Amino acid sequence: MSSPISERINTVRAELPPSVRLIAVSKQVPTDLIRTAYTAGIRDFAESRIQEAIAKQAELQDLSDITWHFIGHLQSNKAKKALENFQWIHSVDNLKLAQRLNELAQQIDVSPYVCLQVKILPDPNKSGWNVPQLLADLPILNQCKNLQIQGLMTIPPLGLTEPETMTVFNRTRELAQKIREQNWTHIQMQHLSMGMSGDYKLAIQAGTTMVRLGTILFGERGA
Repeated sequence: MSSPISERINTVRAELPPSVRLIAVSKQVPTDLIRTAYTAGIRDFAESRIQEAIAKQAELQDLSDITWHFIGHLQSNKAKKALENFQWIHSVDNLKLAQRLNELAQQIDVSPYVCLQVKILPDPNKSGWNVPQLLADLPILNQCKNLQIQGLMTIPPLGLTEPETMTVFNRTRELAQKIREQNWTHIQMQHLSMGMSGDYKLAIQAGTTMVRLGTILFGERGA
């Protein structure tokens, strides 16, 4: 008998084109439910708190083919632990952090995949580059040779209409295309990390390659 989580995963997976990677957001989700999602075929899990993630990873060491994604706001003093415990960091949101990660990655001999977090619209509740800042910082980011810069991540502001949200996603895709056309040596723009439980279908229409889904897979946290 399949579990509700397995059924939800199968339902969502049926909606995703092959080009879209399903990342299960497992923050505040106990390890037994992560195992259920793993049994249902999920191999990408995302966390937003370093210590919570490390504790779970210790319990799930036997699941050696999990790819861990960090999606929370990353403070510089946690950068080393993030590099040691995550293969992907989606939330690189400023130049100083990128440079710190690059320096530490060289020191501990890792080469993480990262996304640059952008704010297409002003949003005091979100971190990230605005578009002019990001374009201005590209020459310095291109020198961060120890980071595998893979693309952009965005989170639309709360309270947008569907057309407004769609505009945010489309503009993020267009920004990635603009950066890609500049042919930087160490900046790839192959991925878009866009779309959460409430708006992932719009993100798919806009061309996302990774969706970060929590509630729609695991239910409300604590439920």
